[in-house]
Amino acid sequence: MEMTGALEEAKEVVTQLTGAIDENKRMIEQVEISTRNAFLAVNQAFETLQLQGRRNRPSAGPELTLEERKKTLLSELEAISLSKTTALTLQKEQFEKMVGDIGHYTDMASQILQTHTDHEIVALGGLIPTELQATLKRVQTISLTPNQHSNISVSVKTDDLIRQLSKLGNIFDFYPSPSSCTWMSTSVARVGTRYHVKVQSKTSKGEEYPHGGVEVKGEMRSKTHNGAVVYGEVEDHRDGTYTITLTPQTAGPHQLLITMDGQHVQNSPNDLDVRPKRDYHTLCNAQQVIQCNEPRCVAIHDNGDIYVGSDDSCIYVFDQTGQRKSTIGSSGSGDGQFSYPSGISIKGDVLYVADSGNHRVQKLTSSGKFLHKFGQQGSGQGQFILPVAVIIDSNNKLIVSDYNNHRIQIFNENGGWLLTVDGNGSGNHSFQSPWGLDLDPQGNIHVATHGSNTIKVFSKEGVYVRMYGDPNGPRGLAIDGEGYSLVSECWGDCLSIYDPEGNKIHTVGNLKHPHGTALDPRDGSVFIANNSANTVLKYCVHI
Repeated sequence: MEMTGALEEAKEVVTQLTGAIDENKRMIEQVEISTRNAFLAVNQAFETLQLQGRRNRPSAGPELTLEERKKTLLSELEAISLSKTTALTLQKEQFEKMVGDIGHYTDMASQILQTHTDHEIVALGGLIPTELQATLKRVQTISLTPNQHSNISVSVKTDDLIRQLSKLGNIFDFYPSPSSCTWMSTSVARVGTRYHVKVQSKTSKGEEYPHGGVEVKGEMRSKTHNGAVVYGEVEDHRDGTYTITLTPQTAGPHQLLITMDGQHVQNSPNDLDVRPKRDYHTLCNAQQVIQCNEPRCVAIHDNGDIYVGSDDSCIYVFDQTGQRKSTIGSSGSGDGQFSYPSGISIKGDVLYVADSGNHRVQKLTSSGKFLHKFGQQGSGQGQFILPVAVIIDSNNKLIVSDYNNHRIQIFNENGGWLLTVDGNGSGNHSFQSPWGLDLDPQGNIHVATHGSNTIKVFSKEGVYVRMYGDPNGPRGLAIDGEGYSLVSECWGDCLSIYDPEGNKIHTVGNLKHPHGTALDPRDGSVFIANNSANTVLKYCVHI
């Protein structure tokens, strides 16, 4: 083969290969476009299925969820796309290598033709055409047509898919069912005060749905005032729970409506009593005075009975009129006996007592029968040095102020240790000599730190949240259903009231070393153990 003829043939082959390379590039781009369109089609189809599922839910449970089916289909599409792209890319790279090889030999041949004598060209001309010809023959043995088409299409027929998956059970049970979803809140709200509703999304099987992204709405509708509506702000916690916050503007009967994907959840709509804003500024003069020797703590039973822990090392029980009904316990260290009971908490007909001088917590019936005790003097887990307050949360966990160990300890209802919030150290988490305890409407733990002259707030897991106030020797602490905190200041001889944001709004003075503070669960009346005056004072709150 002559060198000049070989160069002409090579030029034609390079043109063909270059065209094939361009076609491969175009096909790769088309594969990417087809893949995106296919993914979009799948997601749109499954969104349609999800919407159908929320509107029409059978009762059987699935073994394969709709979400898993979508993931499988998308994974298959991705694998097809990758296979096509890989094949086209390898073919393009093969063509590019051939163009490079041909270019190498044609460059050498062109240089020889330009720089060598005829004799030299004859001498070298045999080798180069031979190699070039071999490369050109390889090109003739392969197809220059792209070995993959770019089409990636998908047709998700929702009816067919539902029929196929229904053989495994209800594909929609994986998604929240409004009729199964639950919510929690109080039945009473206050004008101008934020009202919180906690919503838990659940499947039609009653299982908690662990993801967010569902449309949840809440509103209050007045049954008077021309049906005025307050719309709630919704926080999606992305774990299947939502918090709806509403601030009523008018008092009177309302309806509370909660919807999910446009459908009412369980027990919605529901009646809601919106009351005028509680006015703590009216706390000026006590409406009732109960005589009691050096009261340390006070608690109110649901029936109105008043329980008072006294420096007499016993608990006095008074009726609603202030008449003494009975005495629980006596001074001592035996079961049912006390040494300076400093904190009382009542749930139902069960009484928990922080038995300070005996470094323990006792559990009794409301009539005084001993049931159980836990704790002893020390600094280890479950031990105390002067426990001065005990409260019960909604899960029956006991939270105890461990005064001289500068910490809070949390126990199960049988006294098993669960968690310690240690105040020793530095920074926001530190505190000294914790006394009064209570829970706000969100379940956070508020601690009256007698030695730090502030109120510290921790989550139920013991994580620091915030602090507020500057009370002088705080001891008693009570929080109402709206989040207002009432703090007795032992060295300030007063009771301070803080709004839910921690701003002091009112002070009741002329007290004498007040200790425990409690609220009547029936009407919100305020009780104060006015220690050095040997009285328990009752203040009525105007609403």
